[in-house]
Amino acid sequence: MNFSVAGLNLRDMFQMHTINLSVAVWVGFIALLGSLRNDGVIMGTYIHQVFEDKKPSTVQDVREAVVMAGKKRVRPAMMTTAVAVIALLPVLSSTGKGADIMGSYAIPMSVEWLYR
Repeated sequence: MNFSVAGLNLRDMFQMHTINLSVAVWVGFIALLGSLRNDGVIMGTYIHQVFEDKKPSTVQDVREAVVMAGKKRVRPAMMTTAVAVIALLPVLSSTGKGADIMGSYAIPMSVEWLYR
C-alpha cells in the first residue's frame, strides 16, 4: 500500500504501519474465510440450479453451464464482499483506544478486496 493516488500516499492516509501476525490478524483471516464461504455458497447454489435445469451431458455443456452461472452471480458475490469492506473502512481509519487491535482485525478482509 506504499503508493500514491491523486497525490495522497495510501499508507499515510489509512495510517497503516507494519503489522505483526497477532491473534487479531488471525481472527481477521477467519472472517475473510467466512466471506469467501458466502461467495462460494452464492456461486454453488446457482450452479446447482443451472445443472438441474440444463442437465449437461458433455464436458463442454458443463463448462458452458458453469461459465453462464458464474457470469450471472459474480455481481452479487462482489456486492457482498464490497459491503463487508466498506463497513470495515471506519475501523481501518480509526485512531482511538483499541484501534491498533481492530485495525489488525480489519486488514485481511480489506486486502482481500484489492486482489479480487
